[in-house]
Amino acid sequence: MKIYVCVKHVPDTAAKITVVGGTGFAETCKFIVNPYDEYGVEEAVQQVKQAGSGEVIIVTVGKETALVTMRAALALGADRGILVKTDSHFLDSALTSQALQKAIEQDGSPDLIFCGKQSIDSEGMQTAFRLAKSLDMPVITDVVDLSINDGVATVERETGGGSREVIDMPLPGVIGATRGLNEPRYPKLPDILKAKKKEVKQIDIAELGLDLSSPQTEIVNLEAVPERGQARMMEGSTREMVEQLVKILKEEDKVL
Repeated sequence: MKIYVCVKHVPDTAAKITVVGGTGFAETCKFIVNPYDEYGVEEAVQQVKQAGSGEVIIVTVGKETALVTMRAALALGADRGILVKTDSHFLDSALTSQALQKAIEQDGSPDLIFCGKQSIDSEGMQTAFRLAKSLDMPVITDVVDLSINDGVATVERETGGGSREVIDMPLPGVIGATRGLNEPRYPKLPDILKAKKKEVKQIDIAELGLDLSSPQTEIVNLEAVPERGQARMMEGSTREMVEQLVKILKEEDKVL
């Protein structure tokens, strides 16, 4: 069984994010595997194990610095990787899906493809659908349960408001993974060391014959969210605290 997992290199939202030039992130930012993609990696590894044979291939479109993130995904149990190199962190969703399509088709015939239901940076939620369309495959997203029998994937997906539905999808197909599908493993030191030696094929996006000059969408401006001011605690009786608050509003914030 050959399973491809599309993994995005995203900034860690729990760390300080620095925006550069209004269009990208500083390389000093901490980057991680897109959390929703981790569910896809874990599920792919489990499905190959259940099948008894096969391989899990990580596919990433991004800067060469994304190699660090790919190694993290490989440490979760994937076998090898393919990096489509670009000059920008953000790539139009249409171009991203086309690049993924070309890279996968050049590598082999997939039995199943996983994507995260969305990325935590742009949150476009388009890649899985666009990729499935370009490969002429069915697609189901928000998947929280999956079983495969005789070339058919039976999936349970969230539909909103606490509701779920069960769908049978013939394979090959594209699955959009989300929280609840599994519990991604925490890589052990031996897994991390092995990941450093696993094969990662690098392809320049220009080699795929894509027209990069006319993206369907582009980032006009990107800004970091302003940091919130620190809270100030007041002490004393209710009357004293009210007096302190009024003084602050008058003298510091000048709203009274």
